[in-house]
Amino acid sequence: MTRTKLLIATTNAGKVREIRRSLAGLPFEIVSLAEVLPGASFREKGKTFLENARSKSLHYGRKSGLLTLAEDSGLEVDALDGAPGVHSARFSRPGPTDAKNNRKVLRLLGDAPWKDRKARFVCAMVLSRDGRIIREIHGEVRGVINFAPKGRNGFGYDPVFYYPRLRKHFAELGPDEKNAVSHRGLALRKLKTFLARMATRSAPG
Repeated sequence: MTRTKLLIATTNAGKVREIRRSLAGLPFEIVSLAEVLPGASFREKGKTFLENARSKSLHYGRKSGLLTLAEDSGLEVDALDGAPGVHSARFSRPGPTDAKNNRKVLRLLGDAPWKDRKARFVCAMVLSRDGRIIREIHGEVRGVINFAPKGRNGFGYDPVFYYPRLRKHFAELGPDEKNAVSHRGLALRKLKTFLARMATRSAPG
């Protein structure tokens, strides 16, 4: 039986790994942009994570003709008026890197006290097919920006994001431990439930 292809519309290899891991066991063939549309790019112009996710899903869905999942996610720091927000990946332009982005956030916060270092990770996911949005999902997790990075796992702002409930930075968590509590993990659990129902409805018989 041929499985339906599900395109993960991101060029971020870390996100692709997390999504593949979370959706394992579903009757879909998960493919990445690198496999389907190598070299493809999309300029994000939205003012919110959801606007960007919608645009990416529809754009890559039309180009590929596949069921397409796009997501936009990032860090919002209260004391920085929600920055870096939708600019999370490119916050340290020119030549942004994860390390440079983390250093910029720490520099802007300076020696602000613990109570003024509250932040949240936000994730918006949009599933589309044939130019039509069929599902929108939101996930978020709250924490604190610590004074120095810690941990070697994950990617993005994981080294500076401290999660009080586990008393660890996200970069100290293993993949399964992180997916259990993260913004993307929460969104992916909702998505997995929806996709499982969708597969059941479309199954023959």
